[in-house]
Amino acid sequence: MKNNSVQARKQRKARYSATLHQQQKFMHVHLSPELRKKYGRRSIQLRKDDKVKILRGNFRKKEATVERVDLKREKVYLSGVETIKKDGSKVASPSRPSNLMIITLNLSDKKRKAKLEGKKEVKKEVKSKEVKSEQKETKVENVVKPTEKSV
Repeated sequence: MKNNSVQARKQRKARYSATLHQQQKFMHVHLSPELRKKYGRRSIQLRKDDKVKILRGNFRKKEATVERVDLKREKVYLSGVETIKKDGSKVASPSRPSNLMIITLNLSDKKRKAKLEGKKEVKKEVKSKEVKSEQKETKVENVVKPTEKSV
């Protein structure tokens, strides 16, 4: 979605006319601090059977599982989150993904699990490279310091 406009109408139009793979990015939800540490990433796309905590709205602080994800309308339907109509019938109340936080992930999909684990492995590799480069720098400093004292 390439939109540099500040105008709200153009931003809305860009979101409405976004392609499917761009709309999927809108459905990314923050991970809980524990999951964030475990997988080394801030957010992930929401899926059915993920357990989430509602952060905003009438149902705030409630935990529920995802029943349905509506990409076209950018809405998430949760189990147990219902509004009661005038005639007494219950209707599922939609939530925006930005108002949710994932508590537990549905890892029945092998690709999703591999993607999460792969990201974690990449983070470990980067950290190990940083540590190695720091060790090299300290060795170089140790070598330089004695020659400076002798001069």
